[in-house]
Amino acid sequence: MAAAQEPQHLDSTAVRVAAPLSPSRRRAADHVEHLTRDERKARGAAARVLTPRSSLALAGGGERRPHPIDLLVSQGTSRVPELVPLRYGRMATSAFAFLRGAALIMASDLASTPNSGLTVQLCGDAHMSNFGLYGTPERRMLFDLNDFDETLPGPFEWDVKRLLASIEVAARGNGIPRKDRRTMIVRTARAYREAMRGFATKTELEVWYARVDVDEFMGEYVSQLGKAQAKRTESTIAKARTRDHLQSVNKLTAIIDGERRLVSDPPLVTTLEEMLGAEGATDFAERLVELVHAYRVTLQPDRRHLLEQYELIDMARKVVGVGSVGTRAWILLLRGVDDNDLLMLQAKEAQASVLEQFLGHSEYTQAGQRVVEGQRLMQAASDTMLGWQRTRGIDGVERDFYIRQLRDWKGSATIETMVPDGMSRYAELCAWTLARAHARSGDRVAIAAYLGSSKTADEAFATFAAEYGDRTEQDHALLLDAIATGRLEAIHGV
Repeated sequence: MAAAQEPQHLDSTAVRVAAPLSPSRRRAADHVEHLTRDERKARGAAARVLTPRSSLALAGGGERRPHPIDLLVSQGTSRVPELVPLRYGRMATSAFAFLRGAALIMASDLASTPNSGLTVQLCGDAHMSNFGLYGTPERRMLFDLNDFDETLPGPFEWDVKRLLASIEVAARGNGIPRKDRRTMIVRTARAYREAMRGFATKTELEVWYARVDVDEFMGEYVSQLGKAQAKRTESTIAKARTRDHLQSVNKLTAIIDGERRLVSDPPLVTTLEEMLGAEGATDFAERLVELVHAYRVTLQPDRRHLLEQYELIDMARKVVGVGSVGTRAWILLLRGVDDNDLLMLQAKEAQASVLEQFLGHSEYTQAGQRVVEGQRLMQAASDTMLGWQRTRGIDGVERDFYIRQLRDWKGSATIETMVPDGMSRYAELCAWTLARAHARSGDRVAIAAYLGSSKTADEAFATFAAEYGDRTEQDHALLLDAIATGRLEAIHGV
C-alpha cells in the first residue's frame, strides 16, 4: 500500500486565487451579465414603464409606411430572376400565403412600434407554418420551430406578434368568426405568457432540456381533439416518419444509364446540365464538391467523420418554400459504400436577415453561420448535418449557404384544413414552443415579469392581431392588383 502523501500547503497568493469571487467581482470578471432573480424582475418591471403592455396592441406603419409591393420588389433584386414570378404566384394564392412571404413587410411595420427592450434570439419568421415535426440525432421525433432564415437577436414580442398575426389570418381563411378568432388569439397569447412564467421558475438546465417529444406528448394532445382532427394529426405524424432521406431518393432520383441521378422537374427541380450545358455543369459541380468538403469543418468531429464516408455524385437546383422562392437552393445526392447507401443534403442560400436593416447587423459576417447558430440556440435539438459554407455561384458571385439533410422525419400541419378547436390547440402548442425557444436565449424572468399575471398583454396582442389581419388582407389585395395590372409577373399553380 502506497504511503500517504503529505498535504500540500497553499501560500497566501494561492489562497486568494482559489477563494470564491464575490458577486460583484464575478460580474466584473465575466462579460456575461449575471443578474439575480430580483434584479431580473426589476428589469421586467422597468420595461413596463418604458413600454406599457397596452402598446403591444400597436401595429406600426402609419403615413410613412413603405409601399408593401416596393418592399417585395426590393427583395427580388438579389434572387434568381426567372424564379421571382413563381414567388409572387405562391404569395397570391391567399392572404395567409402572402403573410408567409411578407416577413420584410411585417418587420418594417414592427420597427415603427415601441419595443420592450427585452432581447431574445428571434426566429424572425415565426408564423404557424414554420413550426413542425422533425427527427433528432437520437431518432426521437420533436415538435419545434423549423425555419431560421431570418433569425437575429431582437425584442421578444416581434416573434409573438408574427405568430399571432398568422393565426388571425389563417383563421379568417378558414371561415372562423371574429369572436372565435379573438378568443383563440387571447388563449394563444396567454399560453405564451404562462409558459414563460413557468420557465422563469426553472433552472437553466431545465429550460435547456425542455422539449416537445411527440411520442410522449401526443397521447394527451390527441385525446383532447375530436375524432376527425385526431385522425388527421396521427396521419401527419405517421407521414412525417416516412419523409426521410430514402423517401427523398425514391421521389427525386432515378437510375439513368446505370447511374443514380436526380430527375429534372422544372421549374421545381432543374439539373445542372439543363441550366448550364454539359461543360458548364462539370465546372460548377466542382464548386459544389468544394462546398461539401469545406463545410465539413463546421460540423462536430464525429459528424464530420460520418460525412466523410460519403461522396457527392449529383446535384440540382430546387425551389423551396414561399418567402424563400428565388433564393438559391441545391439538393445534393451523396453515396456511401454502394447505391443502397445514399444521403440527400440541401444547400440553401442565406442572405442578410430581413430584420437586420431595423435591428442592426448580425455578429456573424457569414449569413449561413447566422442561420445555423440561431437555429442551434433556439431548437431543442438540431440536424446532424447542419453547417455552413461560402462558395461562388453560377454567375461567379460568392454567396453564403447553410447545409442540412433534405428531409429527416419532416412533417407539418395543414393549416388550411384546421377546424377551430384543432387550430386553437395547435396555436397554443406553437406558443409554448416559441416561449421555450425564447427562454433559452433571453431573460425569461424579466420577460415573465413584464408580461405579468393578468391578461393585459394577452388582450393587447389580440388587438394587434386583428388589426394586422386587416392590413394583411389589404396588402394581399395590392399584390393581386399589381399582378393584374402587369406591374408584377406571376406564375400560378406551381
